[in-house]
Amino acid sequence: MAASRGAVVLKTVKKIIVQFCPFESNVRSTREFLIMVGSEKVRGTNMNCEVITAVKHDRSEPTIDITFLDGERLVMKGSKLTTQEMLSALQTRCSAKDPQAKIGDKK
Repeated sequence: MAASRGAVVLKTVKKIIVQFCPFESNVRSTREFLIMVGSEKVRGTNMNCEVITAVKHDRSEPTIDITFLDGERLVMKGSKLTTQEMLSALQTRCSAKDPQAKIGDKK
């Protein structure tokens, strides 16, 4: 997972909202995702990106709601995905939206 942490770039992300109920058994991957995107190294890729944590006590399903700079949203259900799958989905979208990443791919 250490390799994933370095690969995540939040350059095209405006806001990430992570919601979960800590008393449910299916929140591990969501909490690990929060730790990854909340790390100093990843947050340093976009200091304007808001990472908001909503801890609920209503037995709700863990969700991650990501808003990109262009207004597009990506909503992931944490109970159905692994941490790696969520990070991969985020990075794929970020790479597709980053014009500099596209230029680097052409070289």
